[in-house]
Amino acid sequence: MDEIIIRRPDDWHVHLRDGAMLEAVLPYTARQFGRAIVMPNLAVPVTTSALASDYRRKILKALPDEKAFKNFIPLMTCYLTDETSASDIGQGYADGVFTAAKLYPANATTNSAHGVTNINALNAVFEKMQDIGMPLLVHGEETDPEVDIFDREAVYIDRVLTLLTQKFPKLKIIMEHVTTKDAVDFVRTQKNQVAATITAHHLMLNRNDIFQGGIHPHLYCLPIAKREVHRLALREAATSGDTCFFLGTDTAPHPLSDKEASCGCAGIFTAVNALELYTQVFDEENALEKLEGFTSLYGPTFYGMDLNEGHVTLVREKFRIPGSIPVSDGSSIRPFKAGQTLGWKLKY
Repeated sequence: MDEIIIRRPDDWHVHLRDGAMLEAVLPYTARQFGRAIVMPNLAVPVTTSALASDYRRKILKALPDEKAFKNFIPLMTCYLTDETSASDIGQGYADGVFTAAKLYPANATTNSAHGVTNINALNAVFEKMQDIGMPLLVHGEETDPEVDIFDREAVYIDRVLTLLTQKFPKLKIIMEHVTTKDAVDFVRTQKNQVAATITAHHLMLNRNDIFQGGIHPHLYCLPIAKREVHRLALREAATSGDTCFFLGTDTAPHPLSDKEASCGCAGIFTAVNALELYTQVFDEENALEKLEGFTSLYGPTFYGMDLNEGHVTLVREKFRIPGSIPVSDGSSIRPFKAGQTLGWKLKY
């Protein structure tokens, strides 16, 4: 198979940032995907519908003035805090401003200092979301400092998610960027209520890659890549045709200077060639016939949305990923697998 035509896909987890960085990275997402769930963890988090509306206007204004980008739809999310109001979030969802709400455990990742410290403080919010059908997006990591960083996802499932699904059995939950066999197994046992996004980089990396021949800051992300047994479990889940797993890149750009620093930022920028990366994985797993479901069908179905109109074409063609992406403020971003060759290319 040297050419694949699939329905236009969606990215159910993307970081677009703000300002010059937004302008630099947005076109890569908008040219591949019909819609994208936009993460709310800006430096000033998107905690209200007014802030979400303002951010959405910035995104739409930053789209290139070309026909190919004009149908892109950013889907906004609410950053949950201990003080989030159930009535406010319900109104934002009813008004069509919010598509979902995002739960960051405090200090779990980039710009999560304002995140949730006491999940029980949000019982009224979860009750409201359950009643109106609003999805909850979860960064599923336990931030207890006594928990090993490689165990944070599994411990969060035991301490938080299992209890959350029991307490709110009709709350629609997406466990984002899963990294472990533990998460794959948990989602499958709860698939009537819980789904998961899987990133391209977690399908391609294990934790050895971060330290192979030295420390590689551009392979550092949160949740951090795990053992090979977990990477293989993710690949099996993504290519299985199981509808509870779908595409979410978690593409997370940082300036080169912030990655290659004494305390480097977590995040991997995959947006440049996201769809090609996934296609390569599915090709390696002899599962190209399952690609469209994972990229284009299962996500909107779980969210209760219509499928995108139109299609995209991928061709078997070798090409080289650029070494860096310039930003108008003078900084640059290093994409995932910079300078390496992929075997599939999105046809425009």
